[in-house]
Amino acid sequence: MHYWSAGYLALSLAGSVSLFSLSALAEGEYVATPENEEQICVLTMTRTEADRGTDLFGELNSGYCGLNVLSLESVRVSGDRYVTDPGAFSALSAKEVETISPDHAAELLNTLPGVNVHTNSGQESLIALRSPVLTGGAGQGSFLVLQNGVPTRSPAFGNVNMLFEPHYEVAEVVEVVRGPGSAKYGSNAVHGLMNFISPQPGEDRLEFMGSISTLGRYKSDVIIGNETSLGALSAQHDNGWRDNTSIDQIKASGAHAFTLGDWAGTAWFSYMQLNQETAGFIQGRDAYEDEAVASSNPNPEAFRDARWGMAAVRLEYSGVLKASITPYARAQDMTFRQHYLPYNGLEENSHHALGVVGDVSGSLDAGEWRLGGMLDYASGDLKETQSDPFGFFPGDTRFPIGSHYDYTVVTLAAALWAEYEVEVSEDVVVLAGLRAETHDYDYTTHIPSGISGRFNVPADRSDRFNLFTPKLGVIWNDAIGNVDLYANYARGERAPQSTDLYRLQQFQTVGNIKSETLDSFEIGARGHVLDNRLQFDLSAYVMEKDNFFFRDSDGLNVPNGKTDHAGVELMFAFAVSDHWGVDGNIGWADHTYAFNRPANGIVSGTQIDTAPEWL
Repeated sequence: MHYWSAGYLALSLAGSVSLFSLSALAEGEYVATPENEEQICVLTMTRTEADRGTDLFGELNSGYCGLNVLSLESVRVSGDRYVTDPGAFSALSAKEVETISPDHAAELLNTLPGVNVHTNSGQESLIALRSPVLTGGAGQGSFLVLQNGVPTRSPAFGNVNMLFEPHYEVAEVVEVVRGPGSAKYGSNAVHGLMNFISPQPGEDRLEFMGSISTLGRYKSDVIIGNETSLGALSAQHDNGWRDNTSIDQIKASGAHAFTLGDWAGTAWFSYMQLNQETAGFIQGRDAYEDEAVASSNPNPEAFRDARWGMAAVRLEYSGVLKASITPYARAQDMTFRQHYLPYNGLEENSHHALGVVGDVSGSLDAGEWRLGGMLDYASGDLKETQSDPFGFFPGDTRFPIGSHYDYTVVTLAAALWAEYEVEVSEDVVVLAGLRAETHDYDYTTHIPSGISGRFNVPADRSDRFNLFTPKLGVIWNDAIGNVDLYANYARGERAPQSTDLYRLQQFQTVGNIKSETLDSFEIGARGHVLDNRLQFDLSAYVMEKDNFFFRDSDGLNVPNGKTDHAGVELMFAFAVSDHWGVDGNIGWADHTYAFNRPANGIVSGTQIDTAPEWL
């Protein structure tokens, strides 16, 4: 089931008049469950309406869920925007998450339009979201991953495998915004964002799901909760289908609801631990067709051990003004063998952070304004060592034994943002936003600076990046019958990852890396036609990216690439009859280089080789 415009959701079954009870999610989003519990509808309404605490009577008609008691208004989803705002948005409900029962985040996200999460060994992954499959600094910093609306990593310390950290196995809602995020989120929300909403307290529940596979895969999920508290635990063991590729992973999360005067609060935490034996790459033409070769592991010494945890307290106030504030703490550490590099190095990285996000909103004349901010203080460490000698030829000194990098980076990210939404006519709404943020880096090396073989260790230094990201959208409600039309411009921008700045190579110059920017324009149509039996959301976009940071085919960093992106995406749900329906999505995209680099065969206008075309 996916979210659609207010009051209408695609359903595969129809029912009669049913009593709906409400259980709160974050930021005014609510789940309505019929008494027979055979269907779950996600409804959108104002927090004022929800705070009445009144059960709603609704009628389930084929193809949509229409409420006829209260006049519903669009509300902000917990992650980024209103479901009726201009821009592309999709989501999965708890029922879909339960049905999929994911072993990997890709199994969830790849069911949504414009998303292609490439699974690697074990829990590893690479993301494509209105983009090529991105690696390195681009893969770390081009996508914003959140849990309960809070970034799972500080802006400068991303990781291409960060999707294994959130507790997605028991998520209540999974939200995906395609294209640059709204003004509420800044650096790293370049190509889009993914928000995993954890189960919340509100009712007595005891749920258990377990599975055993003949492939040696065992997993279980448990949720226990009542009106004020909830806990969830997920555990997984997988022997792996290749040699020496077992994984053991455990996740735990919990939440407690409370009141503090006129404020409603929720304290929550999430924890993940992964111990993984990693497979290396097999080589040779059509090597995968040989079963013995395909199941082998050329790098049995490779592994990945990781821990991640985050805790936060969300406080919300609803009066003449509405306000929310969420202080949080986060910690992560990871150690892994760099089997994908010829010298087979060992990397140890970690970061710890304290921060706060918040916003306040109110009405002004015919519009609604929102102001918000973010502060994130973090300290991160990275160490890379090579224990064995390596060279491509006798006397090759480019890969010295010992420490290649060993540094600490202290960062402070601060942002202010504003949005104003105004009805310029009865059916036309304009939404404008602006975000300003600054990123300070204080870098200290723990080994001598200078060039050692292929590796360039910068001297101690400080850097600052200032980002400004405007947003402007318009939506024409009921422009063609029950179909809305929208257009949206948004700029995405990210400060460099700490590894972009300080993990340099011999031909790089310190301080020549700039902020990566992406300008996106999209148009779309969404609504319901054919007597409400067909719900759809159709969008088309073009994007231009500057200062694209990537690693070329020679393994060298390129800090100034340019790329163009265009595509069309459709998601739909069609009620074939009163009892049967079909839904799905399809997307086409064209991702091309917009610069020339003859040394690597890069020609402007050619397709990027890791870019999915049809999804």
